[in-house]
Amino acid sequence: MKPISLSKSHGGIQGVYSHASEACACDMNFAVFAPPQAVEQHCPVVWYLSGLTCTHQNVMDKGEYRRMAAELGLIVVCPDTSPRGAEVPDEKDNWQFGCGAGFYVDATQAPFAKNYRMYSYVMEELPTLIGENFPVDMDRQAIFGHSMGGHGALTMALRNPGHFKSCSAFAPIVNPMTAGWSKPALEKYLGPDEAAWRAYDACALVEDGYRFPEFLVDQGTADGFLDDGLRPWLFEAACAKAGIPLTLRMQEGYDHSYFFISTFMEDHLRWHAAKLGA
Repeated sequence: MKPISLSKSHGGIQGVYSHASEACACDMNFAVFAPPQAVEQHCPVVWYLSGLTCTHQNVMDKGEYRRMAAELGLIVVCPDTSPRGAEVPDEKDNWQFGCGAGFYVDATQAPFAKNYRMYSYVMEELPTLIGENFPVDMDRQAIFGHSMGGHGALTMALRNPGHFKSCSAFAPIVNPMTAGWSKPALEKYLGPDEAAWRAYDACALVEDGYRFPEFLVDQGTADGFLDDGLRPWLFEAACAKAGIPLTLRMQEGYDHSYFFISTFMEDHLRWHAAKLGA
């Protein structure tokens, strides 16, 4: 692991780092904000997963999380959204697939299976690296994300309920098996058998018996992707049927942008902090 940049912010340190990833078979970048409390103690960690076309940089620049994370004593880790590099297969004319659009799955289909292993990267490899190099309390972890990253957060929480204390999402893709911008990607990464897709679909996981204690979801009513790609009411129905508590807040007039995310970022961090005992 090597630092790319280190900047003081709100008494803590915002860093960007690079390392050679075995899971993704390429160099990967990620961001970590360590609050001032991390100088003297191990702090709980919150994972933020970004959406389509994004990197770790988008939430760093526009998410407005550092002041509240510093106040609450939370370490915030922001991975990239996919493998990158000249040797990584891509579809440069398709923003919904390839680099920037890993969908947090472990691909099984050639030529993508070698690099596109974002599920294993976020759940296994990167946490090991973080635990070895930062003052984190790995017994207190939370996860949230936006859009494609919201999808990743929900599926990872459902599949690993003992790993995360809390999970929330901004405008998540809750049923990627049927959404127009994610169904083609799942087929390319995972093959034509839709049974293999269910492990990466929040609605399907709930239907298949996976459980998590509680979810918080914020969704803007003016989001241009609401009706075709996001459809949070499907997850609401699945959770209601399964008896999973879900707080779904339809935020009037908000769109899909980081103006929306930054508005409610502090709410989410406070919610996670309460669950983490921070």
